[in-house]
Amino acid sequence: MTTTDTPRALTVPALVDEARERLAAHLPTLVDVAADLHAHPEIRFTEVHAAARLTAELERAGFAVERGFAGLETAFVGRWSTADASEGTTTIAIFLEYDALEGIGHACGHNIIAAAGLGAAIAVRDALLADGGAPAHLVVIGSPGEEGAAGKVPMIEHGVLDGIDLAMMVHPAGEDVAASSSLSRVALDVEFTGRASHAAAHPERGINALDASTLALTAIGLLRQQLPSDVRIHAIVTDGGQAPNIIPEHTAIRAFVRAEDRELLLQDVVPRVQACFQGAAIATGCEVLIEERTPPYFSLRPNPALAGLAEQALGALGRPPAVAPQMGGSTDMGNVSHVVPAIHPMLSLVPDCSPHTREFAEAAGGEAAEPVIADGAALLAAVALAAFRDQAVVAEAKATFEG
Repeated sequence: MTTTDTPRALTVPALVDEARERLAAHLPTLVDVAADLHAHPEIRFTEVHAAARLTAELERAGFAVERGFAGLETAFVGRWSTADASEGTTTIAIFLEYDALEGIGHACGHNIIAAAGLGAAIAVRDALLADGGAPAHLVVIGSPGEEGAAGKVPMIEHGVLDGIDLAMMVHPAGEDVAASSSLSRVALDVEFTGRASHAAAHPERGINALDASTLALTAIGLLRQQLPSDVRIHAIVTDGGQAPNIIPEHTAIRAFVRAEDRELLLQDVVPRVQACFQGAAIATGCEVLIEERTPPYFSLRPNPALAGLAEQALGALGRPPAVAPQMGGSTDMGNVSHVVPAIHPMLSLVPDCSPHTREFAEAAGGEAAEPVIADGAALLAAVALAAFRDQAVVAEAKATFEG
């Protein structure tokens, strides 16, 4: 029997309405939070302003907040429980993201993610306080460094998901999606070392590290035609040499390698990309250093039971989900989804507008943000309340996760 066939599915629109009612009084604060974060963009692991604002709001809402989780200054965990909650009570985690991108600020809308997740947590707390009949542990996880640093991974390694039954977050995008997908990703930092020489007087005495970078990128370009269609490889040169009249003795590249299948990525694609760098070093006489300085991102595994509830919530919000959503980039929420049942639905901020663009960044700080904050918070709150009030939801989510 699917989620949409069960009697509890009929309650999802009512839960959305309840969440909206609970959120009404808090929406001005949530919109202000999103605007505040948008006006103070902070990149990975420097989100001091954002973490301070969000933890202050959580404490005002009655959550006990632990700052600096896993040794990360801007990571935090907020906890709230009903009076009758015990050790075996259902525990649900809502993730907040709040880091920005270099150069273009909140072009991925993490200010909206933070505000919507905060709103969902407050709405669930208000509903459970009024309800009095559903014991619950609610956890709000502030995870920094999602953009490029996989900040959730050290938090997972330090036990942030211990005891968590279900996890969820919501993300602004260019379309509405209940069961979003993503690609696994490995970041490679590559350095070529050659030998400097005068580029005009004695070029023959140099070993050209820029030639090595050029050869490597050319080899990767040729490799692409032999790879599965879901594989993505993109790179930038972070150091291209020192001066035109000096044979470059040092160059550096940062490359992202992605694929839907984690095992294919780690066991086949990444070694082949590394071989392009190694071969370029051999061809030019350079030395090469290849490092993975950030943990791998795993592809999202949206939980079918929870995604079914999210799909119904989107319908109740007047946001029919896309029939064939585009596969997105990469997110460390994928790593979470390999540990506990999780969802990462997407809500349209600007139709057909891609994140990581200046247009998306502008929309994330404008009038288009408020309905996404309100609807994102209502969606998460409705799914969480369905799970807290009906243990069959939790059982089905766990069964489909194991399956």
